[in-house]
Amino acid sequence: MTTDALSYAPSHSSLLGRLRLCLHLFARHYWHAPLQASAILLGIMLAVTLLIGVYATNENAKQSYGNVSELLSQQARLSINHRTEDSIDESIYFALANAGFSTIASIEGIASDEQGQLWRVNSSDIVAAISSSKQQNTDANDSPSSTNMASPRIPLAELLSGQPKILMSTSQRDRMSNITNPSSSIILNGIPLEIITIDDNWGLGSALLADISLAQPLLNMQGKLSYIAVFDSGAGNSGIADSNAADLTVSGSDAQLIARLIDVLTQAGIDTSKLNFTTQTSEGESLTALTASFHLNLDAMSMLAFVVGLFIAYNGVRYSLMKRQKLLVQIMQQGLDRRTVMLALSIEILSLVFVGCVLGFIVGLQLSQWLQPMVAITLEQLYGAQLLPGIWQWQWFAQALILTLSAAFAACIPMLISLIKTPLAQGAQKKPQNQRFNVIHWRQFFIAALLLLICTVAFAFTEQYRHSLVLLGIISVAIPLLLPQCLHWAVNILSPFLPRGLWQYMIAETKEIIAPLALAMMAMLLALCANIAMNTLVGSFEITLKTWLDTRLHADLYIRPNPNQIDSLVLLLANDPKVEAVYEQWSIDSNLNRLEAPQTQVPINLVSRDHLSLTKTTVFKTATDDFWPQFTQGHYVMISEPLSIKYQLDLGDKVQLSQLNQHTLTIGGIYYDYGNPRGEAIITSSLWQQSQLPAKPNSISVSYQGDLTPLQNSISQKINLSSAYMFSQQRIKTEAITIFNKTFSITVVLNSLTLLVAAIGLFSACMMLTQARQAPLARLYALGISRNQLRLMVLVQMLFIVLLTCLVALPTGALLGYLLIHKITLQAFGWSIAMVWDWVAYFQVVVIAVVSCLFAVCLPLYWQTRKPLISSLQQEAL
Repeated sequence: MTTDALSYAPSHSSLLGRLRLCLHLFARHYWHAPLQASAILLGIMLAVTLLIGVYATNENAKQSYGNVSELLSQQARLSINHRTEDSIDESIYFALANAGFSTIASIEGIASDEQGQLWRVNSSDIVAAISSSKQQNTDANDSPSSTNMASPRIPLAELLSGQPKILMSTSQRDRMSNITNPSSSIILNGIPLEIITIDDNWGLGSALLADISLAQPLLNMQGKLSYIAVFDSGAGNSGIADSNAADLTVSGSDAQLIARLIDVLTQAGIDTSKLNFTTQTSEGESLTALTASFHLNLDAMSMLAFVVGLFIAYNGVRYSLMKRQKLLVQIMQQGLDRRTVMLALSIEILSLVFVGCVLGFIVGLQLSQWLQPMVAITLEQLYGAQLLPGIWQWQWFAQALILTLSAAFAACIPMLISLIKTPLAQGAQKKPQNQRFNVIHWRQFFIAALLLLICTVAFAFTEQYRHSLVLLGIISVAIPLLLPQCLHWAVNILSPFLPRGLWQYMIAETKEIIAPLALAMMAMLLALCANIAMNTLVGSFEITLKTWLDTRLHADLYIRPNPNQIDSLVLLLANDPKVEAVYEQWSIDSNLNRLEAPQTQVPINLVSRDHLSLTKTTVFKTATDDFWPQFTQGHYVMISEPLSIKYQLDLGDKVQLSQLNQHTLTIGGIYYDYGNPRGEAIITSSLWQQSQLPAKPNSISVSYQGDLTPLQNSISQKINLSSAYMFSQQRIKTEAITIFNKTFSITVVLNSLTLLVAAIGLFSACMMLTQARQAPLARLYALGISRNQLRLMVLVQMLFIVLLTCLVALPTGALLGYLLIHKITLQAFGWSIAMVWDWVAYFQVVVIAVVSCLFAVCLPLYWQTRKPLISSLQQEAL
C-alpha cells in the first residue's frame, strides 16, 4: 500500500496535491488499522458525552431559576406572602382582583397517602392560570412556552366544581409503580382523588396540582392562601386609566408596582406591614446562589471525566503516530516536506475531534435527559426549585468543540513537532523514542511535584471554595503526572529480587511497556483517586449526619400544625397522661446585618426554642465560656456553621436582626447544622417574646411513653390535622438519609461513569499494546515458550502495573478526600465533617480496577495469541 501510493508523489507538485496524498495515505492506514481510529474517537466521544451531559443539566436548571413561573401559567412579576406565618387571608386576593390586578392565588402543602408517603400538593385558580398562559403565548408565539397549553385532557368544569381530581406530570406517573393508566386514583389525607395525567411541558415536576377549591379542604386551609402571584399592575382603585395600564405594566418598575399594591390593600383595610413582597428576579437569583455549590460540584465531576476521556484520546493519537513513524519517515524520504506532513496530521486530528464531538454531543444530550430527573428530585427536596423540561443549544456543541480542540492540540502539538524534527536516519529507531519518554516522564514528575508544592502553600490561604476547587483540580491533574516515574522506580527496585530467565525478561519488558501504557494508567489513576475521594466524602458525611440526627432529634414526635390549630393541639397534649414533655419552636424569615459591614443584608431563618430543647440538641462548634448565662439574658445569639463560614462571622461579632427592631446582639456560639440550606440564627425564647414576634410556635415536639400511633390518631381525629404534618423521630431519620442518598446519587453516578471511561481506556490501550507486541510474543513462542506461559507473563505484567497504580491511588485518593471534606465541602456548604476511612470501599475500588485489567488484557491477549505464528512474525517487517 505504501509503495504504490508513494509512486504518485512526483506528480503532486502543488501543496494541495501533496496534502491530498498525505491524507489519502492516512485514510488507508486507518482503513487497515481501524482500532487506532476507534480509540481516538472513543476517547473524545466519552469525554464530550459526560461534559455535555452535565453541562446541559446544569444550564437547564439555571435557566429554570431565571424563568420561575406559576404552574400552568406564565412568569409572575412578584409574589405576596406573610412575613411570619405560612399563610395569608384570601381577602387580600379578592381585594387585588377587584382592583384590576392580574393575580393568581396559590396554596402549597404536604399530604400523605395510605402508605405514609408524602406528596407535595400545589393549587391555584386553574382557569386564571391557563388564561394568563394563553395571553402570554398570544403575545410571544416564539417563546419556549408557546406550546398548545390548552390540553383537552384537563376537565376544567369538573375541577372548578371541586371534584376530587388532581393533575400529575407524565414522568411522575411513570415513577409510580401502582399507577398504570391516566384514570388511576390515589388517597391523600383520607380523600380519594382521581389522577389526570398531563404533559411534562407544564413543569409540574414531582408535585401534584389541584384547583384551589379542592386544595383548601384537602390541606385544611379554608379561607387561607400560601401566597399570591402578581403578574401586572391594575387600574381601578389605583387611579390609573385603563388605556394607560398596559404602558405602566411594561415600563413601571417593581418598586412602583409594590407601592401600587400597598396603596390598594391599605384602602381595603388590610395591614400590609405583615406582608412580604418578593420580586421574581430576586427569587431566581436567590435560587441560583443557593444551588451554586451543588452545580459547581457537578461541573467539577464532568471536567474530571472530560480529562480522563482526553487521556484516552491522547493515548490513541500517540499510539497511532508511533505505529506510523516508519511510514512518516518514508513519506519524507520520498520528497514530501515536513510542513505538508504536519498540516495533514493537523487536519486528521481536527477531523477526528469533530466527528468525536458530534457523537459525544448527541450521546451527551441523551445522558442529560437521564440525569435531569435525578437533579430535579434533589433540587426540589433540598431547595424547593422546580426544573423545567430540558432544551439544548447549538452553542454548547461549539463550546465543547473548541475546548476539545484546544486540549487535543495542546497535548498533541509537542509530540507532532518532536516527530517532525526527528532526523530521518533515526526516525524509525526505538532507542531515541525510549530516551525521549524517559526525559518526558522526568519532566512530568518535576512539574507535578512543583504543582503539588504550590497547591500545598496556596491551600493555607484560600477561603473561597471556588479557589479551593481550582487548586483541587490542579492537584487532580498533578497526581497522574507522578505515576510513570513512580512505575519506573518500582520496577527498578523489584528487578534484583526476581529469578533469571523469563522472569527477568518479563521485568525488563515491563520497563518498555510503561511508556505506551502510561496515559491509560494515568487515566485509571485519576478515576481511582476520584472514586476513593468521593467514597470517603459520602461515607464520612453519612456517619456525621447520622450522629448529628441522633443528637438533634431528642423528642419522639414532631408536629407542624396550622397556626389556628396550635391552641387546640397544646390543650390536647396537656390532657394526655402519656405525654412526658412538650417542646416548642418558633421560626420566621429575617435579615442579619453585620455592624462591621452594614451594607450586607443576609437572609436567614430566625429561630427560637425552649431552653431545654436548646441545651439538649445544640452541638457547638465553638462558643464563649459564659455563653448560656449571656444567651439567657438576651445578649448573645448563636448562629449556624454555614452562616458563619459563608459570611465570615465569628465569636464576638456584633450583629442586628431586622425583626428585633435593630437590637444589637453578640455572636456567642456557632453550632453545627446539616439540615438547612439557608443560614440560621437562634435567640432565646424570652427575647423572642419581648420583641413582639409571633407568640404561637411553628412546630411542637413531644416526648411520649408508648406507641405513637394512638396519639397520632387522636390528633388527626380531634383537631383534624393530617398525618403528613406529624413526623416520628425514626421517620425523620429515614427521610433525611433518603434525601442524603438522592443528593449524592448523581455524584456517585458520574463517579462510576468516570471509572467506566477509565476502564474502557485501559481496554483500548491494552488492545493496541497487545497488537503492537505480536512480533515479540511470536519470537518467544519460537524459542519454546508455550502460549499459556506467554499469556501468564503478559497478565502478570499488566496486573503488576495496575496494582502499583492502585497503590499510588490509595494515599492520593485519601488526600483528595481530605481536601474535599476539610476544604471544599466546608467552604461551599459550611459543613464540618469528621473524616472516616472506608477500607471496604477502598478494597472494592481496587477489585474493580483489577477486574477491569483482567478483562482488558485477557480478551485481546487471547485473540492475538491464537493467531498463526507466521502472521505475528510478519508484523516485525511492517
